[in-house]
Amino acid sequence: MSINPRRLRALCYKETLQILRDPSSILIAFIMPVVLLVVMGYAINLDVDHLRLGVWRADSGAAAVRLEQALSGSPSLTVIRDASKEALLARLERGDIRGLLVIESDFSRQLVRGLGGRVQLLTDGAEPNTANFISNDVQQIWQRWLSDEGALPRGGIELQLRAWFNPALVSRNFLVPGAVSVVMTIIGALLTSLVVAREWERGTMEALLSTPVTRSELLLSKLLPYYALGIVAMLICLLFSIWVMDVPWRGSLLWLWLITTLFLGSALGLGLFLSTVMRSQFNAAQASLIAAFLPAMMLSGFVFEIASMPTALQWLTRIMPARYFASSLQTLYQAGNVVSLLLTNALFLLLLALFWLVLTARKTRRTLE
Repeated sequence: MSINPRRLRALCYKETLQILRDPSSILIAFIMPVVLLVVMGYAINLDVDHLRLGVWRADSGAAAVRLEQALSGSPSLTVIRDASKEALLARLERGDIRGLLVIESDFSRQLVRGLGGRVQLLTDGAEPNTANFISNDVQQIWQRWLSDEGALPRGGIELQLRAWFNPALVSRNFLVPGAVSVVMTIIGALLTSLVVAREWERGTMEALLSTPVTRSELLLSKLLPYYALGIVAMLICLLFSIWVMDVPWRGSLLWLWLITTLFLGSALGLGLFLSTVMRSQFNAAQASLIAAFLPAMMLSGFVFEIASMPTALQWLTRIMPARYFASSLQTLYQAGNVVSLLLTNALFLLLLALFWLVLTARKTRRTLE
């Protein structure tokens, strides 16, 4: 279908004036990204510090005292003591502590005899992740303490762990890029979910349909100004995450622009489709929040690992643009330009963008009915 550049420019100018006169669009594009990024970036945290560990030491020997001191010196553990072992067990049952380390009365004697002192660790399995954290922390402290005491067998294997891309193992460096993908999904869908419905509610759509404006010109005039707002929102998220939240950036801005452009094609297309079909601003806004936020939050791999989901849900994530956008952002932030991965994600984002834009074009009619 032919596009008249002059007519398209006039329509885009009209839409830009509507954006400037409507504070809600400015609020969604400029203020909402910061608010949502602060909430999601700081509230969602998988780092576990100051885990409460109960310690019952029945041995007054020097080795047992040094082991308890090593546990107390760990920044990730808060050692809790009580009058009896039974009292600590009761606190473990109530959830006041997340683990209990028992040092029996013959611990130091066995260590001196070369029998390898033994301790017992009890954890609260009601929260499996926390139980795993506290178990791993105690095991690392135990192995390091045995090494310092010279109680490890000679000729043993020494493990040296190295974490790639996020060596500090700070969960924010992984979660914030995923949060940006969720934020951009919400913003992209909300920006265009109101534009066509607003025309119908204000009665200006009838005036537009009475002009020679083509379907392509109408859709492009609704997309291009909001695409510019989406790019600005992405830039705000990028600068805020780097300068305020101290998340490292290792990728290319060109790749970021390309991935964001393809993603906005599907996010803006989804909002425009809902606005075209429902013709009500309230209904379109509600539908866009449900259709954009929940899938992006639950099925993008941002918080929940896709590989651990049921097979049916794993296949469902393949049609979620947020999955490929979150993966691309996490790669660009932490690893840099991994071209093979970015190209694959870009291809899927392009296909999904074409799907939503073509579907919206088919639903857009040049008649009032």
